[in-house]
Amino acid sequence: MDRIVYDRMAAHDSTHWWYRARRDILADYLTRYGDVPAGARILEIGCGTGHNLPMLAKFGSVEAIEIDPAARRIASERLGQPVGDAPLPELPGVERGAYDLVAVLDVVEHIEDDVAALAAMKSLLKPGGKILIAVPAHQWMWSAHDVVNHHHRRYSKATLKTAIERAGLKPDKLGYFNTLLFPLAAAARIAGRMTGRDDSDDSPPAKPLNTMFEAIFRLERHLVGRLPMPPGVSLVTLAKP
Repeated sequence: MDRIVYDRMAAHDSTHWWYRARRDILADYLTRYGDVPAGARILEIGCGTGHNLPMLAKFGSVEAIEIDPAARRIASERLGQPVGDAPLPELPGVERGAYDLVAVLDVVEHIEDDVAALAAMKSLLKPGGKILIAVPAHQWMWSAHDVVNHHHRRYSKATLKTAIERAGLKPDKLGYFNTLLFPLAAAARIAGRMTGRDDSDDSPPAKPLNTMFEAIFRLERHLVGRLPMPPGVSLVTLAKP
C-alpha cells in the first residue's frame, strides 16, 4: 500500500466508523461460527497497525505479521511483542501446523497469486483450524481507493469461493457485509467515476456522520452469518481444510 494509507490507518483506526464497527462485526461472527478453542493460538497476517489485535486476543494468544516497517513498529507496540515480517505468498519461517485460527482481513486482494497465499495459510493450521477471510467485493466498484491500496482485484462470491477451493479449502458462512451502507457506497463510487473525483482519502467524515455510519454498520453484527445478506461492500468467510 502507499505510505499515506498506513499513515491514515495509524491516525484513524481507533476512531473511524469503518474500523470500529467492523471489529465488532467480526468478533461476533467469530464467536458464533469460529469454534475457536480455549487457549487458541492465533495469527493475523497483514495486521497493518495492529488495530485488530485486541479483538483477536479475546479468542486466544495472538501473533502477527506485517511487511511494512512503520506499521509493524506500531503493531509491535500494541501487541507487546515483535511482529513478524514474512511475506505472502510464501510465508518463509512461519511455523506450519501451529495455529487454530489465521486471520487475513482485507489482505488477500493485495496478493497477486491469491491461491498460493491461501494454500500457504492452510499449511499453518492445526487440525480443525480455520482461516478468517475478509475482502472487498464487486470489481465494478474499482476506484482510486483500490489503486492506492495496491489491490489486484475485488471479489465476487464466486471468485472468492473458487480461489479458496483451488487452495484446498472449503468456505463456510460465505457472505456479504457492510450491506446497510452499500447503496450509499455504490452511489459514491458511481458519482466519483462520472466526475473523476479521487476517493482515495480514507479519513473519517465529520463527527456526526462518523457516529451515524458507525451505528448503522454495527447493526450488522446481529445479522452477518445468520441471514443471507444482500450485496455489500465486503465479503467474509471462514475457510477450513
